[in-house]
Amino acid sequence: MRRTVLLTVMGVLTLATALPLALPLGPVWALPALLWPAVAAWGWYALGRNWRSWRYAERADDLLISRGVLWRETTVVPYGRMQLVEVTSGPLERRYGLARLQLHTAAATTDAAVPGLVPAEAERLRDRLTELGEARSAGL
Repeated sequence: MRRTVLLTVMGVLTLATALPLALPLGPVWALPALLWPAVAAWGWYALGRNWRSWRYAERADDLLISRGVLWRETTVVPYGRMQLVEVTSGPLERRYGLARLQLHTAAATTDAAVPGLVPAEAERLRDRLTELGEARSAGL
């Protein structure tokens, strides 16, 4: 999905750069427009690496979310601290059959999300985390 957005934006930028230069001045002057396909090629590679870096694991007492290529970030969300677990899916995500699991806790800085899930897996995970959250918070 992100690669489609990347190619669309880079294609529009290439045309927006090339046409105003090539029509009045000639095709040689449109060579700077080749910068955008180069950026698209780099972005294609970077988005693939970023996508492969996302991981999550259901552990006994918490959910572990790990992401990042250069700067790795690990988020641990205890089941008893979860206040809301939601599954969202925007228009592009629905088009590609994807969903995002978002976890909300009492902490304002919690950035616990798992993007790029199949909707059935996102709903299964939401139901499981809700069950575990209710079981863990019952003792508080």
